[in-house]
Amino acid sequence: MKANELKPGVAINLNGKLYVVANITHTKPGKGPAYIQAKMRAVDGSGMKEQRFSGADVVDGATLDRREMEFLYDDGAGGGTFMDLTDYDQAEISKDLLGDALLYMAPNTTCTVMFHEEKPVAIELPASVVVTVTDTPPGIKGATATNQLKEALCDTGLQTRVPPFIGNGEKIRVSTEDGSYMSRVKED
Repeated sequence: MKANELKPGVAINLNGKLYVVANITHTKPGKGPAYIQAKMRAVDGSGMKEQRFSGADVVDGATLDRREMEFLYDDGAGGGTFMDLTDYDQAEISKDLLGDALLYMAPNTTCTVMFHEEKPVAIELPASVVVTVTDTPPGIKGATATNQLKEALCDTGLQTRVPPFIGNGEKIRVSTEDGSYMSRVKED
């Protein structure tokens, strides 16, 4: 595949190692050719790597098996247990592989887990998730300034900033890309 076809969630073989693309930035500088800056996570848990490609570079793509799985529980060491929704098999996924993903996942949350040769290699979260605010200071009465935010702790351990009208026990929607507050979720 060509480097300009890269997108988050795609797996590539680079220098004999398997990487999953986490972030892509296309850049066209004022002088010189355009390039693609890829931030990738090594499947073996050795960390993140940034690599620059030109649009015409050819990369060795790898095939990943995507499975819908349900997050069951946190193992206490930063990893988690997931259950396949088709055959009910369970998989243990380590903290190295999950990164900060557990901050966006309450038990029984569904996500996509990517496997390579029957081994989990990456997790794909939805664009946004619903979490419950467990601890936030009360709003200041009469504070009407725009863009005024306060700290909030959510049930998953995520810390974010919310508007003053959000209180303890309220459900909010947050972005899984940066953890930012998106909206209040109304109970039906």
